[in-house]
Formats: sequence, C-alpha cells, structure tokens
Amino acid sequence: MRVAGIGFRGAATTASLRDALLRAIGDGPPVQVLATESSKSHATVFRDLAAALSIPGIGISASDLAEIITPTQSQRILDRFGTGSLAEAAALAAAGPQARLVAVRVVSGDTMATAAIAENEGTDT
Repeated sequence: MRVAGIGFRGAATTASLRDALLRAIGDGPPVQVLATESSKSHATVFRDLAAALSIPGIGISASDLAEIITPTQSQRILDRFGTGSLAEAAALAAAGPQARLVAVRVVSGDTMATAAIAENEGTDT
C-alpha cells in the first residue's frame, strides 16, 4: 500500500495539494490513500482531492502523529503537531508499523502544501 501524507496551510487550494502530491509521486505508482491530521481531514480542499482521485482521505490523531520521528524537521510543525513533518508522519502512520518513506516531504510550488509518500508492502487497503 502506498499512502500520501498531506500537510497544508489554511489558504491552500486543491491545486496546491495536488501539486505537492504530484511532486512527491514523481514517476512512481499512484497512492491508494491520502492522510493528514484529523482536524485537517475535514477541510474541503483535502476532501475534494481525495474525491477527485477516488481514494479514501483519512485523518490521523495528533497523538499518533507525535509518536512518529520524521527525517524532515520543521520547528513550526513540531510546536503545533509534535512531529517534525506533518506530511511524513501522516504517511507513515497511515501506512502502518512496517512502513517506510519512499518520498520525503516536498513542497508545492506556491508553498501552501506539502506531501510525502510512505509504502508498506505487507498492508492492503
């Protein structure tokens, strides 16, 4: 299973999220799930992207995110969510305990969104 973790600012558009996602996927295969922090999972831009891709968009609790150590570190995100990268932590948490990052956090061209990809070959959607 491949999961995209998505982080985004309040002013982000669906195009911002899609751009970050496409940058993270690159030439790789598509993802089966989008994940973000629980409260952000209700945002229209997140729901719209998941719907456009016809995949589930799920929320991960802040306490679960805080347990994930990420290679990318942002002090602002650490202060707010307890982890260094919301996108990386959400991807890893949603993909399961044996997951590994296959794409570290990338930033959308407008700097409003981030995405990272985690993979867990032993987990089905």
